[in-house]
Amino acid sequence: MSDPIDAVDARILDLIQHDAGLSVAEVAERVGLSSSPCWRRIKRLEDSGVIQRRVTILDRERLGLSFEVYCTVKLSLPTKDNLDAFETAIADLAEVVQCATVTGSADYELRIVTRDMHAFDAFLRNRILSLGLVSNIESRIVIRSVKNTTCAPLGLVCTHLAQTV
Repeated sequence: MSDPIDAVDARILDLIQHDAGLSVAEVAERVGLSSSPCWRRIKRLEDSGVIQRRVTILDRERLGLSFEVYCTVKLSLPTKDNLDAFETAIADLAEVVQCATVTGSADYELRIVTRDMHAFDAFLRNRILSLGLVSNIESRIVIRSVKNTTCAPLGLVCTHLAQTV
């Protein structure tokens, strides 16, 4: 983004990252702007890629998707082709809600959400191991989630936010 984020932009971002359902009029009122200038700021933040998309966060437990697992995955042979093939396959697996390449002895850290232990076992056997790319998986079952947020820590990049919110 070529223009720096000012205090008003920071307030707008903070409001909509906590509640994407707010109307432009509601956001504008809370930051002290009229709707048109507020909409232009939001549009600029979208066009610059600061705002990637707006989503609805679902209660997975109420949907019967309360089984969450973190898995470290080591590929048999981490060549460029195998890394690309694994990442392409993972992108199509709905159960994988996060995937990151990591440093250390593993190649990837996955966060997997599914119904229960049996569904997780079937997922590992039929979807991950069947790729023929994995040499080792270490799984850690989440007992209780202590903190789970999608909010960026805006106070670290915009001192205005820490002062005004």
